[in-house]
Amino acid sequence: MELGRLNHVGVATPSIENSIAFYRDVMGAEVIREPFDLPAQGVKVCFVDTPNSQIELIEPLGENSPIHGFLAKNPAGGQHHVCYEVPDIHEAKAWFEGKGCKVLGEPRIGAHGTPIFFVHPKDMGGVLTEIMETPKGGEH
Repeated sequence: MELGRLNHVGVATPSIENSIAFYRDVMGAEVIREPFDLPAQGVKVCFVDTPNSQIELIEPLGENSPIHGFLAKNPAGGQHHVCYEVPDIHEAKAWFEGKGCKVLGEPRIGAHGTPIFFVHPKDMGGVLTEIMETPKGGEH
């Protein structure tokens, strides 16, 4: 398996609107994408562009959102996960499983419209890790 670039850092937030204001007014972000709902993942998402990556703001969407548990432990929000690109999602899944890592579910379509899966933090140095197939055409 070939590990690609860091695509984004996921930041859970109780309010995407408040987080947008923070990244715009305090951090000086100039490119903030329009927030959108991702019902299949139970989240509302907004991408903040940085010169070499993105910040993915994630807010709970609905009562069954997996982000509720994170925010219960971290009411102000915080770093939720990191996301790395790989050329082939199925090869990467097999590789992680072959290393004894716990892959959380089957590959599914993520916020960038490409296949993703997550690897349990206990197998990734304490960090929830998203693995994302590199978008075709080099779009990030």
